[in-house]
Amino acid sequence: MAEDVITTTGIAHHGAARLPSVDVDSFNIELKDDDGFLGDRASKGAFRKMLDSLRKPLKKKNGDDPLGSKPAEEISKTALDEALVGDDIHAAALVHGAIEEFAHELAYVTQRFLKTKAWADTERIVVGGGFRESRVGELAIARTDVILKNEGFEVDLVPIRFHPDDAGLIGCLHLAPSWIFEAHDSILAVDIGGTNIRCGVVETRWKKASDLSKAVVWKSELWRHADDEPTREGAVKRLVKMLKGLIEEADAEGLKLAPFIGIACPGVINDDGSIEKGAQNLPGNWESSKFNLPASLVEAIPMIGDHDTAVLMHNDGVAQGLSEVPFMQDVERWGVLTIGTGLGNARFTNRRREKNKDKDDKNDKDDKNDKDEKKDKDRKSKD
Repeated sequence: MAEDVITTTGIAHHGAARLPSVDVDSFNIELKDDDGFLGDRASKGAFRKMLDSLRKPLKKKNGDDPLGSKPAEEISKTALDEALVGDDIHAAALVHGAIEEFAHELAYVTQRFLKTKAWADTERIVVGGGFRESRVGELAIARTDVILKNEGFEVDLVPIRFHPDDAGLIGCLHLAPSWIFEAHDSILAVDIGGTNIRCGVVETRWKKASDLSKAVVWKSELWRHADDEPTREGAVKRLVKMLKGLIEEADAEGLKLAPFIGIACPGVINDDGSIEKGAQNLPGNWESSKFNLPASLVEAIPMIGDHDTAVLMHNDGVAQGLSEVPFMQDVERWGVLTIGTGLGNARFTNRRREKNKDKDDKNDKDDKNDKDEKKDKDRKSKD
């Protein structure tokens, strides 16, 4: 029954290449070199290793480490940001050194993406993920942008606009067909990660901005599943409980919640809602052919309000990138890199050309009609 509901909702397929406002040219590309996956060279963990590597000589020489005795992975982003602007110039120098080294790695990895067929002619790249949520991350992104331009790559590298915790949820709006927004003012969204699962109610604010640029997360709930180490079934039950709680809260607030749940999930998402690969950090085996998260959610939440529930799942990197759709209308081809446990990636092409083509066709038709009318008038005047 659940499968029937999923395939007859009239929305796009899971992991679709064609979405309401963009074509998804590629996502979750896994590039490799002799040392393994390239994404591992530009992850949060890679930055921390670089920082520890720079600290080692200081510890060996006199045991004096300006960043203290904690390993880099235990130093908070806030502490690193404070070190950048603090009075201890040696601590600042260490962090700046790690930023410089990381920026060169990120530039190399970005170049490799840009040289692939799927990423050809990319004009702008948005950088999201947890790493971006710090001054250290922003400086690393800006430095990478400078390196790429110095090496002749005509591409802009910019931080994602929305808070990384919100971007994946807001991006889920762009999975939904536009007709949903005419009668509803909010949707349910889920952002699944290797450490956390975040659920939220996203207000469209469609009447203020039909391009969804004013969308906000009205309320969200976070569960750090990595601490609890649940089974796959346990994780789904907890997710359902979170969603049902948000439905009740939205109803009590008087929000017009759409019968739609957008899901951002790691990995390669098949059109039937199964996960082909890339979900190894999630609790249990999410890549099993017998497991289908969208079907499980429809079965548990068959209706939202008076309508059948529709669920659409896509890659988490794609969802983060989609939050930027309203702000990417001045370019045609653009991508997203999400720096977290790994390096998520997706490349998009806006479909404005089709709209322009329609306008051009209409203008051509109008011109033809004007010419025909002129010919008729000329003919009549001769008669």
